[in-house]
Amino acid sequence: MPSVEERIRAEIEGYPLVMFMKGTAQYPMCGFSSRAVQALQAAGATHLHTINVLEEPEIRANLPRYSDWPTFPQIFINGELIGGCDIIVELAESGELARLIADLHQG
Repeated sequence: MPSVEERIRAEIEGYPLVMFMKGTAQYPMCGFSSRAVQALQAAGATHLHTINVLEEPEIRANLPRYSDWPTFPQIFINGELIGGCDIIVELAESGELARLIADLHQG
C-alpha cells in the first residue's frame, strides 16, 4: 500500500493540473476553493483534477508538510506548486494564469 506521500506525488505527477481543495469543482465547500475553481475555469482550464481533502483526511494532514504550503486549496501545474486561492486569482487578473493553462493544452 502506498504511503500518503506517494499518493500525493502520484496525483501531482499524474495530471497536468491538480487542485487539492475542500469539496469538488462542482461543489466547493469553502469560498477560497470556489474562487480558485472560478479563476481556473475562467482562464480556460477544462480538465481540472481535484482531490477533496475533506474526504481524504490523511492527504489533508500531510499535504501542507509535503508542499510546504499551510492552507487549502493548493494548485499544482505540471507538478509544481503554484499556490493557493490568492495567488491563482492574482495570476488570473494579470493574464498569466490563462498563459499557463494554454501551455498545458499545447503540451
